[in-house]
Amino acid sequence: MLKRKSFTLIELLVVITIIGVLGVLSFSGFGGSREGALDKDAKANLAFIQEGEKFYKMESGSYYPSSGNTSVIADINTNLRISLPTDTLSWSYNVDKNNTRATASRLPSSSRVWTLNFTGNAATCTGTACY
Repeated sequence: MLKRKSFTLIELLVVITIIGVLGVLSFSGFGGSREGALDKDAKANLAFIQEGEKFYKMESGSYYPSSGNTSVIADINTNLRISLPTDTLSWSYNVDKNNTRATASRLPSSSRVWTLNFTGNAATCTGTACY
């Protein structure tokens, strides 16, 4: 009589459970790295705004905008001669002359806000889960 070698139902369930647990663990780590990359993107764009503000001040004698603040990315790009992404779904940018700073707010929930002064050295983060 021939003996068939096969897996039992219990063995299959154990393997599927282990694969599922490993999958959940890998995806949870991926979320943090994605958010970290988005934070780096926001900080880099704030540095572009900061440098644009320095050149704008050298040319016109004051920071952009002429008064108050603006969050229209197309206007920021034109006046500061930079190229922030206009189709971003991750961050909203705001330039504030009164406080001489630029901010990047995380969309859609604004759970994190990165702030960089025009004359500062590094962006600072307020909110939850800053990377």
